Amino acid sequence: MRKSIRKYKPEAVPDAKLDRILEATRGAPSGKNGQPWRFIVVRNKTLKEKLVPACRNQSYVAEAPVVIVGCAVEEESYQKQGGYMKSWPLDLAIAFTHLILAATAEGLATCWIGAFDESEVKKALDIPDKFRVVGLTPLGYPAENPPHKNRKQISEIVSYDKAPAK
Repeated sequence: MRKSIRKYKPEAVPDAKLDRILEATRGAPSGKNGQPWRFIVVRNKTLKEKLVPACRNQSYVAEAPVVIVGCAVEEESYQKQGGYMKSWPLDLAIAFTHLILAATAEGLATCWIGAFDESEVKKALDIPDKFRVVGLTPLGYPAENPPHKNRKQISEIVSYDKAPAK
């Protein structure tokens, strides 16, 4: 089962593994197949260090050999998801989930970073205004094996043929 990892070995991620992970990400579904995503693969140590303060000083972000920044292009997304919203946050989340699961299958670890300052991430990586930063993840070999966190029971999250009780 996938875990959020916050300690990484310095060992480089082989290009072949990274390519398979990115290919799995590219194949994710999106609203009206708009594929409104862009992914920045950050390997440069200085740039990774610039991301630490942008990610609320989570130092492990820079410790991983790779950081992937997921961005969305609002204009390329489906504009009426559910009849009331734009699809770009969902589209990027689906693609990022594919990335994280593919990384796990490759024996690599990730940790979805949601605690970040978008303007600071954009400044650190010189990301143009038209892109929205939706998430980041360090990517590398785990240097820890934390216990699994409790998950809700299926009965707490699934209902059949009617609305959930809670």
